[in-house]
Amino acid sequence: MTYLEFKDRMQQFPVFSVREIKKHFPGFDNRRLVEWQEKGYIQKLRNRYYRFTDFQVNESYLFYCANSIYSPSYVSLESALSIYGFIPEGVFQITSCTTLKTNIFETPIGHFSYRHLKPSLFFGYHLQQWDDHYYAIAGPEKTIIDYLYLNSDVESYEAFESLRWNAAEMLSRISIKTLNAYVNHIGSKTLTSRVNLLKKYVNANT
Repeated sequence: MTYLEFKDRMQQFPVFSVREIKKHFPGFDNRRLVEWQEKGYIQKLRNRYYRFTDFQVNESYLFYCANSIYSPSYVSLESALSIYGFIPEGVFQITSCTTLKTNIFETPIGHFSYRHLKPSLFFGYHLQQWDDHYYAIAGPEKTIIDYLYLNSDVESYEAFESLRWNAAEMLSRISIKTLNAYVNHIGSKTLTSRVNLLKKYVNANT
């Protein structure tokens, strides 16, 4: 099998795993992966996950990669806060939530960070289309819930002021009904207190 034959079959996958390779090429010799890395045709993202180097790297591609190399997961936290315009600065890593253990991967195309959520909290995301593919990202309300649930230091009005969240953008994008439904579903007094502080902050800054 030549590299061109391999690419013709596998280029439908923006990220591909050794497992997927062997579905299409039973008996595949993994030494080819080392050879093609050395020639610059492919890059290793993490153990057993690869990409073609001529695939354009943009934000959507990075979000797709985040989902693919550590699954199940969905983009959330700082990355989603930035996408929705809730925080003023750009984010230099892709942040996600997962039911797997908390983890970090340094790759040739970026830094991927994952925070653990118990399975009962793994909801509130949707599939966003990117070309012919899809990636999972938290909705605006779940992005906020995830952040407040996982960041125990946000426990005062002053903490929200220091975060400098865009209150006007939040007010325009967030459904309070959905936010309250999520809080009630989770049933955490601490989370409820933090969300109430967030509402106070938003109301005071819009």
